[in-house]
Amino acid sequence: MTLTVNEIFYSIQGETCSAGLPSVFVRLTGCNLDCSYCDTPCAREDGTSLEIDSIIQKIEQYPSADHVTLTGGEPLLQTNAIHLLRQIIDRGWKCQIETNGSILLKDVPEKVRKIVDVKTPSSGESDSFEMRNLKYLTDRDEVKFLISSIEDYDFSRDFIDKYLARRGLVINFSPVYNTMPYAELADRIINDKLAVRLNLQLHKIIWGPDRKGR
Repeated sequence: MTLTVNEIFYSIQGETCSAGLPSVFVRLTGCNLDCSYCDTPCAREDGTSLEIDSIIQKIEQYPSADHVTLTGGEPLLQTNAIHLLRQIIDRGWKCQIETNGSILLKDVPEKVRKIVDVKTPSSGESDSFEMRNLKYLTDRDEVKFLISSIEDYDFSRDFIDKYLARRGLVINFSPVYNTMPYAELADRIINDKLAVRLNLQLHKIIWGPDRKGR
């Protein structure tokens, strides 16, 4: 049973409620969207076919790690990603998956934390969210909006009001790197009294936006 893998590396988780914690990242190849602000275009096509057992062995090369992040690209495009998630959980690792929200989440194991994007207008993919996924989100999962403009901010706020209010989910507002100033987004969140989390990409602040394997 194989998956096409773009890269596997050990680094600091830069986003979400796991921000600042070490994690082994497994980045799968392929994506079904074409977001204007994509920061991993290399993951669209570049990759190596690996058996799931080989992926597990590579994760085990980092014995101090107890957390695995499955990301992309869009990891759920490869159906065998579900089998990898099950093996990760069965071995006792904590695990989260980063997904663009366009593919149904129903087969993702319950113990996997789902980090789900809702694409905003500036992405060019704001109609891509699979609305049925709302019923598969639990209070341990997170939703993320990438924001680069006031239009994105207003879109995100309206989406929350319509679909996410009183759900108990962690909601992340993440400014697209080098677009909306962090202070401006923070001020808007405070002034509008939004129950959201300002989600800064720590890995880009630490190492810059272009360093691969971080």
